[in-house]
Amino acid sequence: MKKRIVLAILGVLIVAGILAGIKALQIGKMIDQGKAFVPPPETVTAWQILPQSWVGELAAVSSLTAVQGVTVSAEAPGKIVAIAFQSGNNARAGELLVRQDTSVEEAQLPGAEAAVVLAKAELDRARALVAEHAVSQAEYDTALATHSQAVATVDQLKASIAKKAVHAPFSGKLGIRLVNLGQMLKEGEAIVSLQTLDPIFVDFSLPQQALSQLKNGIAARVTTDAYPGEIFSGKITAINAEVDVETRNIRLQATVANPAEKLRPGMFARIAVVLPGAVEVLAIPATAVLYAPYGDSVYVIEEHKDEKTGQSGKVLRQQFIRLGEKRGDFVAVVSGLKGNETVVSAGAFKLRNGQAVVIDNKLAPAFSLEPKPENN
Repeated sequence: MKKRIVLAILGVLIVAGILAGIKALQIGKMIDQGKAFVPPPETVTAWQILPQSWVGELAAVSSLTAVQGVTVSAEAPGKIVAIAFQSGNNARAGELLVRQDTSVEEAQLPGAEAAVVLAKAELDRARALVAEHAVSQAEYDTALATHSQAVATVDQLKASIAKKAVHAPFSGKLGIRLVNLGQMLKEGEAIVSLQTLDPIFVDFSLPQQALSQLKNGIAARVTTDAYPGEIFSGKITAINAEVDVETRNIRLQATVANPAEKLRPGMFARIAVVLPGAVEVLAIPATAVLYAPYGDSVYVIEEHKDEKTGQSGKVLRQQFIRLGEKRGDFVAVVSGLKGNETVVSAGAFKLRNGQAVVIDNKLAPAFSLEPKPENN
């Protein structure tokens, strides 16, 4: 009985040992297969780094102002009896805009002119008599003063009448009318905006470090969201004599031709000052850069030969770089890369260092220094 039990136990142990050996062999083979497994290469798009010539630019945001701009207002109080302009029309220098009621002044003017005639006659008589010593010098002086006072009264009435005829001080485009017929105007009350639109000023600021590169006459290009894709050309015409002590920026002014009057005072715009001469840069697509707080990097594609198999292929090497100016879809590389190197141009966030890749640029995006999105 005992012998049978011992034999049964031995049989169970032998079967268990055989099963454990088989399982160990299977696990070993799986481990060996895992070690020998090579993941398939990732398909990427690539960009070969070649030197590019970039025209030097200094970019800034700006505001547009009129070469001449003013809100035409009333010089004297009075009621409007005539409006001689239409909102939005062009006005010539000296053109009548608004006439105010001058009936009181015009009624007083004939009497004042008659007083001048009378004072002139008395002055002539006094001059003749004083020469003959028939009247005193004091009487002559009184007649002279009376005549001067009468002339001054006439001049005052004429000036008052002239002030109530409001004229355009210069040629320009009128804004929206701010007054109505019959309205009582106060002194200084606004009537209409008048702006000279061609040419137009572009006011902007640049850091003081750029001062050595700036001078009058340098070309400038202005763009605005109001006219996407359109560039307005001009040049720098004024550089401020002082630097702002708070921002350390210097104010500049460019003048831009505006014959179509598309640009308007008060508009926001972007300006690029075009520096003379071109600069050689190494530029890569901005989508190739992995931006990180500890440093920006790209994946460089290199040829690599496997020592075990002897086969050659392309692998990735993460390279940290220092970036410079950004322009369009590109960004300039200041250091970290050399010419003729090839980098992954898109999708770098899903890659890793040392990974095998194959290049397929069939679906590579089109990169441009002056991109023009369709849905802008």
